[in-house]
Amino acid sequence: MRCHRKISLIVMLVFLITFLAPAELYADAVEAEAEAYVLMDADSGKILLAQNEHKRLAPASMTKLMTLTLALEDLANGKVGLKDKVITSEEAWKMGGSQIYLEPGEELTYEDMLISIAVGSANDACVAVAEHLEGTHKNFVERMNREAKMLGLKDTHFVNSNGLSAPEHYTSAYDMAVIARHALAGPRILEYTSIKEYNLRQGEFKLYNTNKLLWWYQGADGFKTGWTNEAKYCLTATAKRDGLRLIGVVMAAPQQHGNFRDAMKLFNYGFARYTYKSVAPVGSVCGVVKVGKGVQENVEVVAEEDVGSMVKKGDEKKITSEISLPAYIDAPVKKDQKLGEYLVYNNGELYKKVNLVAKQDVPRSGIIKGIMKMLVETYLL
Repeated sequence: MRCHRKISLIVMLVFLITFLAPAELYADAVEAEAEAYVLMDADSGKILLAQNEHKRLAPASMTKLMTLTLALEDLANGKVGLKDKVITSEEAWKMGGSQIYLEPGEELTYEDMLISIAVGSANDACVAVAEHLEGTHKNFVERMNREAKMLGLKDTHFVNSNGLSAPEHYTSAYDMAVIARHALAGPRILEYTSIKEYNLRQGEFKLYNTNKLLWWYQGADGFKTGWTNEAKYCLTATAKRDGLRLIGVVMAAPQQHGNFRDAMKLFNYGFARYTYKSVAPVGSVCGVVKVGKGVQENVEVVAEEDVGSMVKKGDEKKITSEISLPAYIDAPVKKDQKLGEYLVYNNGELYKKVNLVAKQDVPRSGIIKGIMKMLVETYLL
């Protein structure tokens, strides 16, 4: 009797879970060929779809996304310039696989090297850039691993800067999505990864971007493909539509173009189910702060980046926001100085904080002007 009662309870529990549980408890899936994949909201880092996302796999040339990220950081920091000459070493010349056939001693500009990596997936250019920035390829790879550690990546270890197969060179779909999101926060990455064709060496050598989504998928503008016998067909990609930017990572797809097919399935899923609700665009005036002891009495504050949130279609009313600003601040105020925050909530939970910064400088007023201002205010009162 007790056995029958237990069975009845189990059946009822299964019924309740199956038919009454919220849909959010179940992760949807796509029919993908790839061994591992991730679909991420680029704005929040939220994972929308995933399979074997923490499995350590060979990344092939997707490795170059980390190489480009560090190279562009050095550019932004003034360590190197776009027109600087990068000299090809013998080690760079020896690289096999995809390449631009650099010769020992050949010089190309730093920008040409970056474009060769981003568009042509050039292994030799990766080594040349690595040596130019850190003295040796080994030093640069050590820096890549430090960056991975800084990002909190638990399933990533680099042995080289270009992704050629090597023992202990691995990453995961999740880690690649994190690297991609980090790359988006830096400078100029999409400027280079969205180039479809490029004339190198005064047009003597034509580069065609290996990322076919640039032609095949609306809104695609990055990042990097990858292929080796070990890694199979891989892709870390991003696409943006109507303010919503998604990151898709596909690893170990067995068939040629399978990485592109799977990435498009991931993006189709994301754009069909989610949208982006904008609250305030980047640079828009979001308030005014009173300034004391300044040459002017107020300063406008603007959004440092887009204010908004990804949300399921139909749930747009769940997005709310509030502005946090001081009522008063003493001069001097510097342009782009943080004065407050724009807080965005999704269904009551904090989704995003955006800095509100001063639109312009407000210098401190002189003593005489300050006294005159005080007298005028006293007289008027």
